[in-house]
Amino acid sequence: MGDPGTVDPACQRRGHPRTTDMREVLNALFYVDRTGCQWRALPHDFPPWSTVWSDFRAFRNDGTWKRMHTALREKTRVRMGREPPPSAASIDSQSVKPSQKGGLAGMTAARK
Repeated sequence: MGDPGTVDPACQRRGHPRTTDMREVLNALFYVDRTGCQWRALPHDFPPWSTVWSDFRAFRNDGTWKRMHTALREKTRVRMGREPPPSAASIDSQSVKPSQKGGLAGMTAARK
């Protein structure tokens, strides 16, 4: 038997059986990500927002998002002829350079 923390929400044995199509839940999650809409503002074409939010939260808490990201990244790297795990990473800590006098210093001069 597998680890209880890795159980798919559709396969849980307690509570009501799942009636919501997981593809529709994913479509709703992609919609929220693409549009930035609020959870409660999901169009009625999708499952209820509370269902979508609960599944998102379960995926976040049980590591599903990280596992999906890792699998997709590794598959893409293999397709490109590279080793699955990356050997190095680059993180840009500053995308937009601040002005010379930003923050409170810039505002103080304007007020005088």
